[in-house]
Amino acid sequence: MTMAPMAAAGRLGNAASAMALPVGGAPRDPVVESVANRTEQTARTAVSAEYQAQRKQIRTALFEQIDPLKAATTPRDKLQGQVDALIRRICDEQRLQLPAQEERLISQQMLDEMVGIGPIEPLLHDDTVNDILVNGAHQVFVERAGKLELTSISFIDEEHVFNTAQRIAARIGRRIDEANPMVDARLPDGSRVNVITHPLALNGTTMSIRKFMRRDLSLESLAERGAMSMDMALLLRRAMEARLNVVVSGGTGAGKTTLLNAMSQRISPQERIVTIEDAAELQLQQVHVVRLETRPESAEGTGLVNQRDLLRNALRMRPDRIILGEVRGGECFDMLQAMNTGHDGSLCTVHANTPRDALARLENMVMMANMQLPLAAIRRQIASAVDLIVQIERMRDGGRRLVSIVEVCGMEEEVIQTQELFAFRTRSISASGNVVGEHLGSGLRPNFYTEKAHLFEQGGA
Repeated sequence: MTMAPMAAAGRLGNAASAMALPVGGAPRDPVVESVANRTEQTARTAVSAEYQAQRKQIRTALFEQIDPLKAATTPRDKLQGQVDALIRRICDEQRLQLPAQEERLISQQMLDEMVGIGPIEPLLHDDTVNDILVNGAHQVFVERAGKLELTSISFIDEEHVFNTAQRIAARIGRRIDEANPMVDARLPDGSRVNVITHPLALNGTTMSIRKFMRRDLSLESLAERGAMSMDMALLLRRAMEARLNVVVSGGTGAGKTTLLNAMSQRISPQERIVTIEDAAELQLQQVHVVRLETRPESAEGTGLVNQRDLLRNALRMRPDRIILGEVRGGECFDMLQAMNTGHDGSLCTVHANTPRDALARLENMVMMANMQLPLAAIRRQIASAVDLIVQIERMRDGGRRLVSIVEVCGMEEEVIQTQELFAFRTRSISASGNVVGEHLGSGLRPNFYTEKAHLFEQGGA
């Protein structure tokens, strides 16, 4: 019954298209076009509602017959056969007439429910997607190439989204409910998940997934993509070889972790590296890497292990370098202490809009450590510990670019002195909205080129 309106919509749509031809045709008839659009939309809505009802009916019957615990430990291919057989039996028993293609689709969706993360599981395997944003049951956005777009994917209802969120949290021993409406979790592939639900999320359970990128990007490949110039890539390579302490600064989703991964490839495999993160995202290629991850407090209010605790412990682990995923609080003081006491070549990221803002953020975070230090002493600590600030930005066209590389040159009176070595200059915005510009060098020679030239690879250019 639903096919006739769609066919009619197709015929009306073709007729409307013919009327719109500028040569040899009559002007477009707005009445006919409006009728065609409404008819097609009505047909699509009816088909969608019927499909969702059947899907929910099959899902309910299926989950009544399958043990979730056994399903979680059954190999996927074997489970697939069992689910296929059950769906065919359910359709026969409930007299649901579905084409074989729809049965296979529902079977795949049910399998994703049991061993994956439901309707959004296919997005995890789409390498063009960077972020998955679920705003309630019927709105799923993705970010591709730095731009958000609405997908056709939806959950059955709010309960479906909430159950998916609970399953994600339970896998890592955490829970989400009205008493604990916010949780940070990690998927088996390393993707980072933030969930917030009722009563805090008014439009339904919301999930934000930052995908674990499988691409192994180097500084040179980032330069080829236009994120930086080859001269900037060379500078960063030499900075790592010279064991400079580097702060990567930028906004949310700017690409700080990607840049950190690329820079870390230049660390010697003979060094012992300790990484500290809230949610493990770094993909270091070296052999000797110790990965530490924070732990939130339990429902009873105990068991909290924050970055400062891990950083203090890391100093007792004989690290050559420490990589702190993101500095956000009192651990900044401990990080600066480590940089100043034999852990050269350490890396960290910070949320800031400019290199000068990054320095101010470091000052504020040291104050959060309650060490009661005067501002001048804090600035001397920062100037002594930090060698380079790399600013990365996600621009209006969605492209991630290094917009500034600044060298910290020490103190003059009570002001931290810096010099900008490279910067991105925007020339114009193209008709398609792309940013047109170039990376330019300041012409200044980095101080560390002279101080640590003996540490560079011979012939590296």
